[in-house]
Amino acid sequence: MKNHCSQFRRNPVTRRGMLQQCGMGFGGFALNALLGDRAFAGFDASGVDRTVSLDPFAPRAPHFRPRAKNVIFLYMDGGVSQVDSFDPKPMLDKHDGKDPGGMFKVEPTQFNNNGTLLKSPWAFKQYGQSGTPVSDLFPHVARHVDDLCVIRSMTSKFSEHTNANYFLHTGSGLQGRPSMGAWVNYGLGSACQNLPGFVVLNGGLTPPGGLDNFNSGFLPASFQGSVFRPENQPVANITPQEKSPSSQRRKLDLLAKLDHGNLRRAGHHDNLESAIRNYEMAYKMQSAIPELMDLKSEPEYLKEAYGLNHSNAATRIFGNECLVARRLVERGVRFIELTCPNVGSDRWDAHGNLRDNHSKNSLAVDQPIGALLQDLKERGMLDETLVVWAGEFGRTPFAQGRDGRDHNPFAFTVWMAGGGVKGGTIYGETDEFGYHAVRGKLEMHDLHATMLHLLGVEHTRSTFRFGGRDMRLTDVHGNVVKEILA
Repeated sequence: MKNHCSQFRRNPVTRRGMLQQCGMGFGGFALNALLGDRAFAGFDASGVDRTVSLDPFAPRAPHFRPRAKNVIFLYMDGGVSQVDSFDPKPMLDKHDGKDPGGMFKVEPTQFNNNGTLLKSPWAFKQYGQSGTPVSDLFPHVARHVDDLCVIRSMTSKFSEHTNANYFLHTGSGLQGRPSMGAWVNYGLGSACQNLPGFVVLNGGLTPPGGLDNFNSGFLPASFQGSVFRPENQPVANITPQEKSPSSQRRKLDLLAKLDHGNLRRAGHHDNLESAIRNYEMAYKMQSAIPELMDLKSEPEYLKEAYGLNHSNAATRIFGNECLVARRLVERGVRFIELTCPNVGSDRWDAHGNLRDNHSKNSLAVDQPIGALLQDLKERGMLDETLVVWAGEFGRTPFAQGRDGRDHNPFAFTVWMAGGGVKGGTIYGETDEFGYHAVRGKLEMHDLHATMLHLLGVEHTRSTFRFGGRDMRLTDVHGNVVKEILA
C-alpha cells in the first residue's frame, strides 16, 4: 500500500532559501543584543529616554547637543593665591610692605592677623599666541594657555574651608546636598558599564567637609562618588573572598533575590535599590579595576611626561591620578575629581611661608596637569572633555603675619579647558590689588550652570523633587557664562 504521508513531508530548505526567508531575522538578533546593552536600550527611535526607572546609570539624552561628554575636575585643596598664579598685580610690587589700610578697606579675615601688602615672590611671563600671563609656579600649564579660559572674577559666599568646599562641590554651604558629580550622573547617566559614573581619585587629602563633598545628598545613593586611590589597592575590599567566581555569583544572586523580595513587600526604597545596584557594580569592578590601573600598556615617554618617574613623591602620585583620569574618560566615566597629594605643608592653605607652601604644591601638580592637557589634545579627546581647575577661594593681597596669605572669598581664579570652552581667553577682572572682583563677577552657581550647559544640560530643568519643591544644583541662581563659550 502506498504511503501517502510522504506527500505531506516538507522538502529540505536550501541555503539560498534559508537566507531569503531568514535574512530579515538577523537584524532581530542584533537588536536583541543592543537592547541588552544599557548604553543603547535607554532611548526609543525619537531619542526619548525610556529607562530612567529601570537603570539609573543608563545614558540619558541631554536637553540639547552637548559640547562635552565628560568632566575632569582638578580640585586645588586649600585655596591657591590668585595674585601668585594667574592674576598678576604690579601694584603689589610698587606698594610692597605698605599698610593696606591706607590703600583700601580691609575686610574681616579668617584669622585677622593682617600684615602689610605682599608682592608675589614669583615672576609672571606671557605665554602662547594669546599672551596670557602665568607665574613661574606653573611653567607646564603655561604652555597650554591657548587652550585655557582663565576666569579671574570667581567669588565665594564663605571664607571657611568646610562651608566653602560644600559651596564649591554642591552649590550650598551646608552639609547634605548632592555633589556636582552626582548631579551630572543623575542628569546624563554614564556610558561605562563596569565602573561608577562619578569617580574621585584621592591623592591623599580628603577636603575639609569630608566625604560629603562627594555625596549624593537627596538623590538616589547610586549617584554618590566612588573614592579610588591612585596607587596600590585602588578600592578597599574589592578582592573576592570566594574560592570561585561561580560561588560569588550565586551569593550575589541570592542577595539580589532577597532584596527584591523585600522591595516587593516594602515598595520603592532607595537604600535597597541602591544596594542591589552597588553589589552588581562591585562585581563588575573586580575585573575592570585591575585593567584600569595597570599602566604597563602606556608608553614610557608618556609616563615620563606625567611625572610617574619624578624624584618628588607627590608629583608621582598626582601624575598617576592624571593618567588614570584620562583612562577613565576613555572608558566612558562621566565625572572624575582629583584631589591633591600631601606635600607636608597643609595643602595650598598658605597662612605662613607662602613661598615654600605654593612651591611644593605646584611642583606636585603642574607637570601632571600639563601632560594631561597635552595627552587629551593629541588623542582628540580635549574637545569633548571639560577640564576644570579650581579651589574653594583665593588669598589676600596683604600678608597674614609676615609671609603668609589669609583666605579671600572676594575674588579668585579658576580656569577651564576643552569641552566647548573658548581657549586663550581671560574672563573677568579684579581691582588693582587683586582683592575684589570688579568686572564679570561670578559665583559658584554660574560656574555650575556653565559646566552643565557644556554637557548639554539646562540647569533650570535638571531637578529633583525633595522637601516639597524641585531642587537643582544651582538652587534658584546661576547664569551660563556665554562669553567663555567657543
